[in-house]
Amino acid sequence: MTALWASEGIASATGGVVGGGTAPADFVAGGVTFDSREVMPGDLFIALKGEQMDGHAFLPQAFAAGAGGAIVSDAARLPDAAPHVLVADTFAALNDLGRAARARMNGTVIGVTGSAGKTGVKEALRLALERSAPGRVHASVKSYNNHTGVPLSLARMPEESVYGVFEMGMNHPGELTELAALVRPHVAIITTIASAHRAFFDSEEAIADAKAEIFTGLEPGGTAILNKDNPHYARLRAAAEAAGVGRIVTFGLKSTDADVRPLKVATLDVCTSMTADVMGEILTFKIGLPGEHWALNALGVLAAVKAAGGDLGLAGLALGEMQGLEGRGKRTLFKAGAGQAMLLDESYNANPASMSAALSVLGGFETRRRGRRIAVLGSMKELGDESDGMHAGLVEPIEAAGVSEAVLVGTEMTALAKALPTRIPHHHVATADEALTLLRGMVRADDIVLVKGSNSVGLGRVVRSLNQQGVE
Repeated sequence: MTALWASEGIASATGGVVGGGTAPADFVAGGVTFDSREVMPGDLFIALKGEQMDGHAFLPQAFAAGAGGAIVSDAARLPDAAPHVLVADTFAALNDLGRAARARMNGTVIGVTGSAGKTGVKEALRLALERSAPGRVHASVKSYNNHTGVPLSLARMPEESVYGVFEMGMNHPGELTELAALVRPHVAIITTIASAHRAFFDSEEAIADAKAEIFTGLEPGGTAILNKDNPHYARLRAAAEAAGVGRIVTFGLKSTDADVRPLKVATLDVCTSMTADVMGEILTFKIGLPGEHWALNALGVLAAVKAAGGDLGLAGLALGEMQGLEGRGKRTLFKAGAGQAMLLDESYNANPASMSAALSVLGGFETRRRGRRIAVLGSMKELGDESDGMHAGLVEPIEAAGVSEAVLVGTEMTALAKALPTRIPHHHVATADEALTLLRGMVRADDIVLVKGSNSVGLGRVVRSLNQQGVE
């Protein structure tokens, strides 16, 4: 496999000039990053200028960590003789590099967006397609789905990639139009539409319209994959048709006329078994993660694999091996008294739809002996004027899940604390640290603890502490 980037290619893509010492210094790079803490030997470091920090200040650290070269707009701040490409604007150069990586890749690109499930579906697609093309599938890492994460993920894509899978997020209208123009997917999937980032949108219909912007970047003849169970399906389909997509494929658990639909479903607390009709091809497989939302996600994944030309049988095997990601459904056991308790880590983010789905998963687990279901729920951010109603609306899924005790974290949870009936013991605290203190005196062996909230609430600290230290 060739080097990811050579200095001449970087300069050509960005309109920059190669330099280093007293003469141009050619270099090659095997990776790309704009975080000096992530630099590995041979990486290309891009010195981005942000509102809070200027990446040029971290050039010495980047080269000390072994950076092979850098993209800079201020060469005077480079260490002596450091190989680099000098550009006018490093953020523009990042976008140019991502655009060039996309242009040179001749494989199939899949774009993933939606109000919930984006990262999980992206990871499932990566694993499923990896079975068809081992070592030649590139995907976004973590949740690199915004105006910096998407071009960075593109810039990291090897030219030899057979498949590229990119997550795209947004919290304002117009953002996905720009991202989709960079990614130019052949297949675009919208997982679902729900009330996320409502502070920036007047309605769920407006959110659907913003998500549908992904179709504006779809390659000619490309495929749009839509969730037919979602109430905004017709609106999304109309947007796809208006954008001139080549084909529309539908999936759904409840829509019997969807192109990808279940024929048989068997639900267990730790997994789901399914026989599905995938556009006329019958497939029996297991999903390694529990919950109705994952059964639905799996159908969307299979639709995308089929549309991208992957092997459905191998994709089914990959779905069976799926494990939860940190912050997104990972299950662990931690010390609790004389035994162990189970932790369901959903701490990365939350909106009403994903919160209800996580509570449903909690309710699906059978408790052992004297074990209880405990829910640690953090505030859902960016819900605007409807925040109180959406938080209070969690009463029903909490009751349906059979929650024995709840710990509510953050100011926005005041509405839920007031709405919960007294028969469900609950505690309302301001911070994640207070929640952890409560849990230390609450959790006992065989309990099942769900931790879910918006990332800014900081419930990840609760997860890490429980996994590392447990409770007495």
